[in-house]
Amino acid sequence: MKSFVALSILGAAIAPVFAAIVPRQSKGKLTPVTVRGNAFYADDERFYMRGVAYQPGGASDAKDPLLDLESLRRDVKNFKDLGINTVRIYTIDNSKNHDEGMKILDDAGIYLALDANTPKYSLNRESNETLHRSYNDVYLQSVFATIDQFADYNNLLVFFSGNEVINDVNNTNAAPYIKAVTRDMKQYISNRHSRQIPVGYSAADVAKVIEQQALYFDCGSDDARADFFAFNDYSWCDKENGLQTFTGAGWDKKVETYKNFPRPIFLSEHGCIEPNRQWGEIAALFSTKMTGVYSGGLAYEYTVEPNGYGIVDLNNGKIEPNEDFESLKAAYANVTNPSGNGGAKTTDGKASECPPESDDWPITSRALLAMPEGAKKYMDEGAGKGPGLDGDDSSHWAGEPSEATATAGSGAPTRTPTGGAAPEGGSEEGAAAGTEVPMKFVGMVVASVVLGAAMVL
Repeated sequence: MKSFVALSILGAAIAPVFAAIVPRQSKGKLTPVTVRGNAFYADDERFYMRGVAYQPGGASDAKDPLLDLESLRRDVKNFKDLGINTVRIYTIDNSKNHDEGMKILDDAGIYLALDANTPKYSLNRESNETLHRSYNDVYLQSVFATIDQFADYNNLLVFFSGNEVINDVNNTNAAPYIKAVTRDMKQYISNRHSRQIPVGYSAADVAKVIEQQALYFDCGSDDARADFFAFNDYSWCDKENGLQTFTGAGWDKKVETYKNFPRPIFLSEHGCIEPNRQWGEIAALFSTKMTGVYSGGLAYEYTVEPNGYGIVDLNNGKIEPNEDFESLKAAYANVTNPSGNGGAKTTDGKASECPPESDDWPITSRALLAMPEGAKKYMDEGAGKGPGLDGDDSSHWAGEPSEATATAGSGAPTRTPTGGAAPEGGSEEGAAAGTEVPMKFVGMVVASVVLGAAMVL
């Protein structure tokens, strides 16, 4: 009886300590995807995105498709018929649990590429003033809450820190804000979650500044470098009675432009609709002419919206695949992934040189704004419940903006997910190192309890 009492005292004392250091459990059967060199891998197998953009109702009718389980189950049947492995979703409700929806995707072998912003919580590119005011602590709380909602799912593939925030040469001034958000997301993931989830940007293919964007988001200190670069490319337009060619579309020049880029590149949207959609780019995208540089792409988009894109018609809740669906299905069926690593670089390359200032790229400094002061507490405390899809136009200005300039490297991890101090240099070994202090503390607790129990007994 005395032994039982002693063990009970010991168990009660150390249980909270162990609870504090046990990492959150991952969810799902799929293998988490990681970045290695300039490519994605699931374990040791090269991962190529074969996917579609999935936001029924479009951006103007912002709803979370992962919460409409009946429609999701219906659509997953089409995803499997297409032979895809990824969907991109632009808007979710970060105040809700997504276990059921993510399990439906996981069971179907489908990964999620997720935008971290929502219509009411995003950067406002209207002017320098609106950019500055919208990069605030309330905005970041929403972004971090989205990370918390999805980071534990194995089939969470990547996070986008922004989508087409720069859509012309007259708003390239948004680049430092996008890069600051990317840095903040990476630091939050390292501080709060045990898996390194790739974070990057989805750019509009603005010809005059697309290369500058790729270089800018990859230059500077590692903490602020994007883990990948993606862009929305509609430049491959098939002909009325035939397919476009690799050189005719100018994609040979794009491969040449990015051949030395050190991070993964993929098409976050593609699929020209003029004059028709034959999806000729699929054969090129999965050929060795491109796979040394590109890691697949996401066809735009699933449901037909007012913009004329879409591979299924949605009427009164019923889905009907159209000719574009059948053409895309055939295009995917006719390509296989290259053997081995597809020509990808197997080692991490050094950061790119920042692009020089020009009339089209008027960014003169590498310096970024520091994280807004009010958002720093989330690194230790967590973001808490997200605001969901509530809010109005005033939500952009609800928080306090940044008032300081960051020092290079300030976005490195400051703690481990288990609560320990981050190792010097913020290396990914932090998760292991972070258990050292708590385990020493456990030893102290055990010794104290044993001594106390002996005195009681």
